[in-house]
Amino acid sequence: MEQFIGLDVSLKATFISVREGGQRIWRGKCPSDPRLIAEVIRKRALNPKRVVFETGPLSVWFYHALALEGLPAICIDARHAKAALDMARNKTDANDADGLAHLAEVGFYREVRVKSFDSMLTRTLITARNQMLKVAVQLSNQIRGLMKTFGLVVPKGAGRVFEGHVRSLLASNAGLEQIILPVLEAWRGMRASAAGLSKQLVASARASEQCQLLSSIPGVGAVTAS
Repeated sequence: MEQFIGLDVSLKATFISVREGGQRIWRGKCPSDPRLIAEVIRKRALNPKRVVFETGPLSVWFYHALALEGLPAICIDARHAKAALDMARNKTDANDADGLAHLAEVGFYREVRVKSFDSMLTRTLITARNQMLKVAVQLSNQIRGLMKTFGLVVPKGAGRVFEGHVRSLLASNAGLEQIILPVLEAWRGMRASAAGLSKQLVASARASEQCQLLSSIPGVGAVTAS
């Protein structure tokens, strides 16, 4: 007979429930490592039909790793599954695994498309770059605010223009210079790191046919296309 497996995944441990013929035949847990989980499933389920788990921080890794192990991994919409799992009398991780196994058996779930690792790398690159640019802007605003307290108003400008204005104004205040310069160096480092990630992003967009096609639209650049 076919077996249906539910996985309740957390960062440290994953609860596993195996159903067959309308009833649970085994339940347990193991560390949240897809290779270890695959070993447990192979021991407890000789003919796994579906291995179901919810969307979450580890879902991309779990999906691809379990698929490489030859298991029929299915990632389902957590919000859709929540309505069914909340009906359990006792809300525990082990019971959630039972509920997911039951959903796998009856086919009552909404499968979601899991992105490839390449797609997630591009998304991670964009997120890291945006975060660095955001921190750089925050640091420049902090520098402006700190200097304004001492009557040193930094004129408008970005990049080297901003740095030149800051250094010029600090030349008249040695005490404040010792405080602001380390912040300015952190700002420079963050901008340099963001520039490096921007180069990676542009190179990645140039190597992608899809990004090149999207970039042909007026106003769409490498970031938006990626």
